[in-house]
Amino acid sequence: MMKIEPMSVLDAYRITPTHLEDRRGSFYESWRFEELASHLGRPFVVRQANFSASRRNTLRGIHGTTSPPGQAKLVTCVRGAALDVVVDLRVGSPTFGRFDITPQEAESGIGVYLADGLGHGFLALTDDTCMNYLCDTEYVHGTMLDIQALDPQLGIPWNLDGEPIRSDKDAAAPTLAEAAAAGLLPRYRPGGTLPGEEEAHDGRTRPGPVRGDRLR
Repeated sequence: MMKIEPMSVLDAYRITPTHLEDRRGSFYESWRFEELASHLGRPFVVRQANFSASRRNTLRGIHGTTSPPGQAKLVTCVRGAALDVVVDLRVGSPTFGRFDITPQEAESGIGVYLADGLGHGFLALTDDTCMNYLCDTEYVHGTMLDIQALDPQLGIPWNLDGEPIRSDKDAAAPTLAEAAAAGLLPRYRPGGTLPGEEEAHDGRTRPGPVRGDRLR
């Protein structure tokens, strides 16, 4: 059993499992295919799994993918603890520029689902914080989208303890406004497109290459 609840960012969901505990420890289901699909209105089919390990005070993101079809993800902390953030990067979305924060820790098993077009980032709160990403498309080089996690207009309250550890790429990422002005951001598509489909210029969908990206 689990609780799946929508977040304030459209098409993002927080998944809280029910723990069964006894003298051996605990057991829980992190997600169920049919239950998640009933909330999404479509199946979430995993085609790639990624894993990251981060030192304390590491700041990763904000990462997304170009669309269509983009890449949906289910992100869970499997060791340590993290401050997990979802940002709506979709131009035209009712929640464009909005973010949600979810404290994650391995013991809770809480997960966050992000539809394609949403951005993701996190701050590692412990040494050796490990995150697992289940993705509905495989990685394709050149489809990654990076947005400045410290964008003052976004105003994400990371509550940093000193200078964060970041990749050069993340540190040099454009702000949301800069990315929008450069035409880098995905557009909001109510209902979205399924993986393997691509939106034609007339607004219909047609078969297309599977695209995606990894979080680094």
